[in-house]
Amino acid sequence: MTPGEHMSPSPSLLRIIPSYTGAKMAMSLVRNLLVGNLMPEKCYEQIFLTGNVHVPCLKFVLNRIAGFWIILDTFLAQTPQLLKILWRGSAEGLSVASFLLQLYALSCPVVYAVAHNFPFFAWAERLFTLSQTAAILFLIMHHQGKTLKGLLLLLVFGGVMLLLARCAATAVVSLMQASNLAAVNASKVFQTITNHQNGHTGQLSTLSVFLTWTGSLGLIVVSLQESGSSFTSLLHILSSGLSFVLLLQVCCSKSSTAAAAAAKKNKKTD
Repeated sequence: MTPGEHMSPSPSLLRIIPSYTGAKMAMSLVRNLLVGNLMPEKCYEQIFLTGNVHVPCLKFVLNRIAGFWIILDTFLAQTPQLLKILWRGSAEGLSVASFLLQLYALSCPVVYAVAHNFPFFAWAERLFTLSQTAAILFLIMHHQGKTLKGLLLLLVFGGVMLLLARCAATAVVSLMQASNLAAVNASKVFQTITNHQNGHTGQLSTLSVFLTWTGSLGLIVVSLQESGSSFTSLLHILSSGLSFVLLLQVCCSKSSTAAAAAAKKNKKTD
């Protein structure tokens, strides 16, 4: 090789360079995704660069994930269920008692907030889920041939909640707020029993049940860190367990649910 010539890189080196560049770009993408969204930069460096198991950082990440699932449960858990009823044109297998209890549980924080004059923006987002649950309850009764009863039920329920928010004593409102989680658990028990009695889960949405389960897991994490092994934490654990039972029922009864739907369709055809 003459002094003016340059040594060309070997073929093996040329293969390594793109791989290294791709890995570097992937790591940069992961870093940009995690830092700010899931963890601060200090935690990213501790966990991914130095390889240290930094407990405060792990707690921070766990809280972020838990908060994410809680938000999904709060805002989106009822949406798949409502859409499924509208799409299928049926509310078979859904328990009226279960969704009435859910409506009550969702109303309690709103009543509490109104009674204590909380600013509207502090509780306005709950109206979205509340309205979806009310719509689901109405559709269940509508498909059972009880449209007028469903409408009257919602009107009476809304009127009672409004009166409680405006006129009830503080102790009553506080008791309602405290009974919120118990009502949620009771609603899951009613739906579980209905599924067992029917032998299938009907139009119960798998995605809604899954979001509810993950949201309850997030609440367990938050509750344990805030209050330790309290009665509230136990209720959250029970809620998560009931949600998991519902999820198992939905996943394990897909064939029987499909068979029940086919039998109903054939009956209508005949």
